[in-house]
Amino acid sequence: MTDISCGAGILRQTQYKSCLPLIRRKEAERVLYLAVPLDIYESFFKLEFTQLAIADYQLKIIVYNIEQEAIFQWIN
Repeated sequence: MTDISCGAGILRQTQYKSCLPLIRRKEAERVLYLAVPLDIYESFFKLEFTQLAIADYQLKIIVYNIEQEAIFQWIN
């Protein structure tokens, strides 16, 4: 795996958009997912404007449960 530096190495929502072109050029075969804790997904990512942004930017999201340390949902 190639290390691609974007900020502190953890892609925040705002970094996702700016890092995506770099990742596409360096490792075009990889698919980038934004990892989001379940509580944040339930409280913020279900808002209408957030859903519009997800659709506009065609974000792929992994929703994970912090307590269970497990993936809750994959969203393509």
